[in-house]
Amino acid sequence: MSSVQKQPESSPITACTISRDVQDFDLLIEDMETALGEAWGDLGFAEALAFLNQPEADGLEFVALAIDASDEDEIGLLSEIITMAKARGIKVILIAEDVSPASLHQLLRQGADEFVPYPLPENELQAAIDRLHRSETTAPAATAAAPFGDSSSPGDGVLLAVQGLAGGTGATTLAVNLAWELASVSKTDAPRVCILDLGLQTGSVATYLDLPRKDVVYEMWADTDSMDEDIFKQALVSFDEKLWVLTAPTDILPLDMITPEDVQRVLDMARAKFDYVIVDMPSTLVQWTETVLHSAQIYFATLELDMRSAQNALRLKRALRSEDLPIEKLRFCLNRAPKFTDLNGKSRVKRMAESLEISIEVQLPDGGKPVMQAGDHGTPLASAAGKNPLRKEIAKLAVSLHALGQSDADQAA
Repeated sequence: MSSVQKQPESSPITACTISRDVQDFDLLIEDMETALGEAWGDLGFAEALAFLNQPEADGLEFVALAIDASDEDEIGLLSEIITMAKARGIKVILIAEDVSPASLHQLLRQGADEFVPYPLPENELQAAIDRLHRSETTAPAATAAAPFGDSSSPGDGVLLAVQGLAGGTGATTLAVNLAWELASVSKTDAPRVCILDLGLQTGSVATYLDLPRKDVVYEMWADTDSMDEDIFKQALVSFDEKLWVLTAPTDILPLDMITPEDVQRVLDMARAKFDYVIVDMPSTLVQWTETVLHSAQIYFATLELDMRSAQNALRLKRALRSEDLPIEKLRFCLNRAPKFTDLNGKSRVKRMAESLEISIEVQLPDGGKPVMQAGDHGTPLASAAGKNPLRKEIAKLAVSLHALGQSDADQAA
């Protein structure tokens, strides 16, 4: 008999684990007890199907479906459990150990609400439960598919890429804060904004926004052939319900793990579902840099007023010209630009642009310590230091980009 029937009446069941043998998931037992005390039970796969058909199942808030590689032969049964739970309005947390990407994809597509890897990271189960509760209280039923819009064809969203020409030139700071400013550009009709962190090795967008890195990100990149809207949505993390983020994977991965075709699929999916897609690129040129460059409307390249940036800017120009790539999409952004009153600094900027034969169209002032502190605290500059000069300049850039986008849309109409 299931332990569901053994729970005392004074402690109503609000959740259940469903597994072949829950003793194989001892960390899950500990975390369930920490989160729910005695208010949970355990079911086997066959028992779950029977229990979910009973009126008693209406009291469940969620089930934690725990599986490992040996359960993949039962994928049909597992899908049926998820379908039955969703039909009764019960949330599903999928907990998987050594399960293939194809099986994960199928189960997530079936309707699982959260994915947590096993062994469970510390506090990750509680975090998943909290996200389920927040989604119930903040997302009305009519918009359950948020953040996705109605658009289904690729190429609708504006893609803006950001790449640093040297370390510390503020590429990620620009990408994160530009994304946030675009998401906040209108109080009445805010655009849908997504930021993709393609720094598979040292990507830090998650750090700058204090977001968890999901293991499902790796699963998505490992099998983009099977990626659809559901699997893409599972890989995203929301920041303040306004900005959606595809973080870098949990582990450091080789940059050649993904192919141009993989990147193109993800870009197409993001552009079909969001109005603006910001791509934080690795500083290294890789085989799929060309893919992003061709897809982007604007490709921001951040540099500083120093020799290393100047040399790397020349190298980048030569590399793009040798491959006959669209160099006209580059927009050079000078980080820590001299102040308006610094005439000597202004003269150096002019000489640098002339010697490199480039136009420095965006000059970002030095924001000082608040910029580093905002990154360390995982907060956009708009929230941490709204009057910071760097924040003001990025906000102006966002407004001008949005106005340009609106103008193009009106002309197209």
